Amino acid sequence: MLDKFLSNVESRGAVIGVVGLGYVGLPLAIEFVKAGFKVLGLDVDKEKVNSLLEGKSYIKHIPAEKVKDAVATKRFDATTDFARSASCDAVIICVPTPLTHQREPDMSYIVGTGENLAPYVRRGQLFSLESTTYPGTTDEVLRPILESKTGMKAGKDFFLAFSPEREDPNNKDFCTSTIPKVVGGYDKPSLQVAQALYNTVICKTIPVSSCATAEATKLMENIFRCINIALVNELKVVFDKMGIDIWEVVDAAKTKPFGYMPFYPGPGLGGHCIPIDPFYLTWKAREYDSPTRFIELAGEINTRMPDYVIERTMDALNTQGKCLKGSKVLLVGLAYKKNVDDLRESPTLKLWQLLEAKGATVDYHDPFCTKVGRLREYPQYCDRSSVALDKIGSYDAILISTAHDCVDHEQFVKQGKLVVDTRNAVRKAANVIKA
Repeated sequence: MLDKFLSNVESRGAVIGVVGLGYVGLPLAIEFVKAGFKVLGLDVDKEKVNSLLEGKSYIKHIPAEKVKDAVATKRFDATTDFARSASCDAVIICVPTPLTHQREPDMSYIVGTGENLAPYVRRGQLFSLESTTYPGTTDEVLRPILESKTGMKAGKDFFLAFSPEREDPNNKDFCTSTIPKVVGGYDKPSLQVAQALYNTVICKTIPVSSCATAEATKLMENIFRCINIALVNELKVVFDKMGIDIWEVVDAAKTKPFGYMPFYPGPGLGGHCIPIDPFYLTWKAREYDSPTRFIELAGEINTRMPDYVIERTMDALNTQGKCLKGSKVLLVGLAYKKNVDDLRESPTLKLWQLLEAKGATVDYHDPFCTKVGRLREYPQYCDRSSVALDKIGSYDAILISTAHDCVDHEQFVKQGKLVVDTRNAVRKAANVIKA
C-alpha cells in the first residue's frame, strides 16, 4: 500500500482530490495541476463548480487565466458529487472552521465533509486535513467518521494526515508553492506519504511527530499574531490619550535591528485565521483545566476595537456640532485587508452594523468588493453595492477601515470633511482623526 502510493506520486499517476475550492483549496488544486497531476475539485457550491469548469475565477487575486490554463490541460475537473472521491488517491480537505456565536469551534464543515466522503473510502487513500482547528481534531473528529461507513481503519487501510494551510491572499512575496508546509501524520507511513505528496508542489515540508503537533503549530502562529496585534491596539488607545501617534512610535521602534518585530493597529481583526484560531485553543484548553489568560485577554482587546473606532467617530462628530444619529457615513474598504476581495470576519462589517445601530446612514466604497455576496454573518448586507466617490462631499464622515493601494485616500482630506483613519492611510490634517 505504501510503496504503491509513493510510486503513483512519483510518476504523477496519483489523482488528487481537493475538497473546498475557496481561498485555500483552489490555489492548491492549481499547483497540483501544474505539477502534472490529475485533480478533482469537490465542493458543495454548484456555482463555484460551474464557474471553474467554464474557466472563470471567483477570487479576485486568482486570475481567470490560471483557472483556464488548469482546465485546458484536461487534468482538472470539478464536481459536487462526492461519490467521485473514490477515484482519488489523495483527498485534501480545505473547508471552513468558523466559531459559533458562543465562540466555540464549529465543526460542522469538517463533520459534513467527513460524512460525505466516508461511504467512498477505499484502501490505500490518503486523507489530509488542512482546515485550522484545535489539537486532536484529525484523530478525534475526522478519523472516526472516515472509518464509520466501510469499516476501514486509519493506519491500516488508509493514510491520515494534518497539514495546516498557510495562505496569505494576494501576498506578493509568497504563494502556495513557496511557503514551507508543516506536515503531521497519524502514523509514520501516513507522514511519509503526505510529505511525499506535498513535496511535489511545495518548496519545503517540515515533518512533525503527530497530527496534533501540526494542529498546534498553526494555532501558535496565529495566536502569536493575535496577541501582538492586541498589544499594539491597546497601546494605540493609551498613546492617543497622551497625544502620541502610535504609527509614529511603531515606525521608530522598527528601526531597531534586533529584538523587535513591528505589528500594526487597526479597527479589529479580520480574515479566517487570527480572529478565530485563538478561541479554538482556549476551548480545547478547558478540557485540560488549563487557563489561557493571554489569549482570552487579547481576544477581548481586539474584539473591542470596532467599538473604540465608533466612539472616536462619535466624539469627532460631536466637536463639529453633529451627532452620529442621522449622519451619513462612508466606509472606505470593506475587505479585511488591503488589495483583496476577502470579506471573511472583516471588522468593517461590524463597524457597519454598529453605525447603523446608532442611527447613521451608511454606504461603502471598495473597488475589490463591488457587491456584497453571501455571508454567514451579516446577511443583511448581501447584494449591497459599492458607491462611487463622486459625491464625497455629501457625507458627514469618511471612515477608512481598509486602505487599498488603488484608492486615493488623500482626496478625502482635501474635501474638508471629517476623516476617521484606522489604517494611517492619510497625512495628518485638521479634519483627520486617527482611530
